[in-house]
Amino acid sequence: MNRAFNDRESQKILDIIKNFARKNSLFILAYGTGCGAIEIPPTITSRYDAERFGIRGAATPRQADVLLITGYLSVKTLKRVIRAYEQMQDPKYVMGFGSCTINGGMYWDSYNTIKQLDKYIPVDVYINGCMPRPEAVIAGFVKLQQLIQQGKALGWKHYKENLEWYRQNQQKVIKNWRMPDYNW
Repeated sequence: MNRAFNDRESQKILDIIKNFARKNSLFILAYGTGCGAIEIPPTITSRYDAERFGIRGAATPRQADVLLITGYLSVKTLKRVIRAYEQMQDPKYVMGFGSCTINGGMYWDSYNTIKQLDKYIPVDVYINGCMPRPEAVIAGFVKLQQLIQQGKALGWKHYKENLEWYRQNQQKVIKNWRMPDYNW
């Protein structure tokens, strides 16, 4: 009994240390689909200095921890976002940037615009606004870091556990793309 308790306590302490390290070293892959991408460069520059929070750019999905969706998504771009998300290593996080990822934004009545990103991939943090300023972007990253530290940023686990539900939603809008079967 004492050994089982110690193993659980050890795992809990190890998780706390891992989450602390993860939250302070976030590599982002910014998927800029519209006007939202214009707010990323100022966020990284010396005026706002996002790197002081451990936020850096990543070159490919395999190197990224955070997928930052900036702007509206059409059906065609949703395919690429799903592909990029599924190429990322676990644990992975998604941030929806601006009102377009929440409700379609100013394109809400377009037949080809995705209205709610979290129906197709899990979103850990949404950043409100059209377009959110660098201060809001940094606040969104701080919120994500808090969720990671607390062990509550588990969208990637939710995606695996509910893959069939996500696939059904994806197939409703993406008619001409065969989704690969993954064996995680």
